[in-house]
Amino acid sequence: MNRYGTLLRAALVTGVAAAALAGCGMMSKSNVASFSGAMNAASEVPPNMTRGSGMAEAWLNRDTNVLKYKITYTGLSGPATMAHFHGPAAAGANAGVVLPFANPMSPIEGQATLTPAQAADLVAGKWYANVHTAANPGGEIRGQLLPKM
Repeated sequence: MNRYGTLLRAALVTGVAAAALAGCGMMSKSNVASFSGAMNAASEVPPNMTRGSGMAEAWLNRDTNVLKYKITYTGLSGPATMAHFHGPAAAGANAGVVLPFANPMSPIEGQATLTPAQAADLVAGKWYANVHTAANPGGEIRGQLLPKM
């Protein structure tokens, strides 16, 4: 009977360990998607001749559709008058504002909850960040948000 109990305990421990390891293999990778886009005047539609540059970064929690973002820039022709995300549009095309930023001064940081359609457009690379100035009211620098690999 003692030998039977030892074998039973060993089988249970082995089974629990195997189940735990199998469960680890099923765990998903982080469910946060990262995006970035280099911002410059040549990416504007139409392009302009300013020397401004910047970086747009964003992180989307795919479970909650909460988007966190950070936009930094330098070298604009003057103070930023407004800044926002636009979409849906591929590089080289324009679209309406989908997410305005409360303050256009660098660094711009914030978060918002996206609709499922907005999240899908972002994941498909159809959002861009845009910073406007008085000299370039249509946009001085722009960067297409693309998934980071």
